[in-house]
Amino acid sequence: MIVKDIMAPFDLYQPVQLKDAFSLLESFGTDAWKMAGGYDSMDWFKDRIMRPKAVIDLTGIAEMKGIKETADGVEIGALTTLTEIENSPIIKSKYRLLADAVSHVASPQIRNNGTLGGNVSQNARCLYYRYGLPCYRAGGTTCFADTPEGVTREHALFGADRCVAVSSSDGAPALTALDAKFVIRSSSGERVVGSDDFFVGPSVDITRLTSTKPEEILTTIRLPNSWAGKNFYFEKVTDRNTWDFPLVNVAAAISVEGGAIKDSRIVVGGVSATPHRLTQVEGIIQGKTLDEHVATLAGQSSTRDARPLNYNGFKIPLMASLVTRAVRNATA
Repeated sequence: MIVKDIMAPFDLYQPVQLKDAFSLLESFGTDAWKMAGGYDSMDWFKDRIMRPKAVIDLTGIAEMKGIKETADGVEIGALTTLTEIENSPIIKSKYRLLADAVSHVASPQIRNNGTLGGNVSQNARCLYYRYGLPCYRAGGTTCFADTPEGVTREHALFGADRCVAVSSSDGAPALTALDAKFVIRSSSGERVVGSDDFFVGPSVDITRLTSTKPEEILTTIRLPNSWAGKNFYFEKVTDRNTWDFPLVNVAAAISVEGGAIKDSRIVVGGVSATPHRLTQVEGIIQGKTLDEHVATLAGQSSTRDARPLNYNGFKIPLMASLVTRAVRNATA
């Protein structure tokens, strides 16, 4: 029996410098848990599914907070709150797509404390996995969702490999559409990766949704000048208007010159374990006039290769509609 709402004991550490956080992570190894805003973490702890020996609260590390312009674009500290990003004049003027996306996360109270790094790093929300069942993602030998009786309404259309859980982040599709780079640091140094390498599906590593290693910390997200001020669109469909995760969301960044689409990055969330970039749609619409016909063509092409499960077939027409609207209504 799983005892709910009573957290197992752990030691809490609150470093104020990255070097101390790295030292703690090296000391505790896989027994450590990194915590940013803490909302996703507390759910795991209360349900007693995750029982770390040490929780490393990163929120006191000042160098991981804030938004600043650089010669190449904008840098956002991973501990910057979603509210700060939503209200930032820099983000709203240059990268409105991200401001729109984070404004749809949960409720204002959660956005006041929730962080961008935490939002893109949250674990899978499959109800079977969250309940503590021994599925593939938890190190077991089966998927309890992908069965004739499994409840799969919120699960994957693409990229399933034993596990059918999806990424439920609103920030992740927007960052992918903006071609963000993720700065990951450890005591050994720093590596900078794009979305394709930061977010991982079950065929790469079935136990996690990002490539961040236990001893590493996501410290910064960089947005390039190349997508500043382009045409943007974000939309999220949920069962409830607030405090809910996406059934499907879409983020689009489109560069238009002379009425024609020069370049685009269109990304859908809630349909695979990673933000699902629609490269085939981007190729189809490139060079075409941005009009209703092209928007419809984009939507119709977006669901190619989708493989619905027992109860999530509704996501296919929903996704097509969202992509159509994204291309039709993307504005500067």
